[in-house]
Amino acid sequence: MTDQPSNGPDAPRGCPVAHGGGEESTRLYGPEAAGDPHGIYARLRKEHGPVAPVLLEGDIPAWLVLGYRENRRVLDNPRQFSRDARIWRDWKEGRVESTSPLIPMLGWRPDCVSQDGEPHRRLRGAVTDNLQAVASRGIRRHVTHFANKQIDAFAGAGSADLVAEYAEYLPMLVLTRIYGLAEGEGRRLAESSAQVLKGGEDAVLHNDRIMQILGELAERKRVEPGSDFTTGLMEHHAGLDDDEILSHLRLVLIAAHTTTSNLLARVLQLILTDTTRLAGLVSGQLNISAVVEEVMWNTPPLAVLPGRFAAADLELGGHRLQEGDLLVLGLTAGNVDPEIRPDVGISVHGNQSHLAFSGGPHECPGQNIGQAIIETAVDVLLHRLPGLRLAVAPKELTSTASTWEARLDRLPVEFAV
Repeated sequence: MTDQPSNGPDAPRGCPVAHGGGEESTRLYGPEAAGDPHGIYARLRKEHGPVAPVLLEGDIPAWLVLGYRENRRVLDNPRQFSRDARIWRDWKEGRVESTSPLIPMLGWRPDCVSQDGEPHRRLRGAVTDNLQAVASRGIRRHVTHFANKQIDAFAGAGSADLVAEYAEYLPMLVLTRIYGLAEGEGRRLAESSAQVLKGGEDAVLHNDRIMQILGELAERKRVEPGSDFTTGLMEHHAGLDDDEILSHLRLVLIAAHTTTSNLLARVLQLILTDTTRLAGLVSGQLNISAVVEEVMWNTPPLAVLPGRFAAADLELGGHRLQEGDLLVLGLTAGNVDPEIRPDVGISVHGNQSHLAFSGGPHECPGQNIGQAIIETAVDVLLHRLPGLRLAVAPKELTSTASTWEARLDRLPVEFAV
């Protein structure tokens, strides 16, 4: 069976026409989605309300949750909206190939994000315990080291692209130290992680590359254990088997790097396009956490969160969902839902109820580490580069979106040498 489901009169339950009530579903991938995801979210909200039928790569149907309250309901109710992709009807019925670029993001794995209930608690406990141990070992020292090393490469030039030369690789370099990996693996892993989120025909290939590198790491750590995240997972009292260890190394690596690099780029963008914020940070009158909070609301690092699966026939946002339907969570759309933010220009300072870290039992366990990386990376940059300023007009800055995220293309700056 092909990736392209039939849209004929006998289309199976869950195909685009069937789950959209007869209307044509909107693609969350392709040129339009890459160029104007916010426009698509606004149009879908107007046409369908807080939940809308969409198509993912291969024209696989899904429900995009746009409403803030509806997102919260899905995130907080794992019995109704399961994380277990084995109940995904389109997968079970053969409409999603194992080579689909959706599989690295949505396919079932023996990790905590693919489980609910007690299996989830056992696996997540191993991850959170070891993330806490990592955070207590001076993560800001690692960030400072690699941030200075990245800056050294361009400090004498008087100009740089802070996406390509700073934000794009810095979190992964920190992760190599946390994992016990060779620093030289950082660039390859960063590029492959980005491709997994970007999707397309190379997504599975890059996922396999990540798994190979992490498999070799795990073999080495069995012989040479250390005080690192990898060894911690292996020795945790939850007793993870080899597949569970490898899956969690992959999960944390991809999630931590891609979201933190994207968030760092967006924080730097906000600082550099507002001279008042920049001056406040340099003088110490503004705390970087306030800037991060604003970015979390308006441009969260993961725009759309994969995925949940309806555990039974149910209603959400005025639509009838059927058992096995796929839902993807619009974190960006939910954060700007006019039902909760009728005026997005009003300050959200001090309000941490955004969706950027997901929510419920699967809420991101590495928030503090990401915050530490960003705060330290910004602090080092501002102290190292006097007279830092944007080298182009703010309106010239562009982004490119995939189904799951919208990334800043470049951030050209100038500074005194």
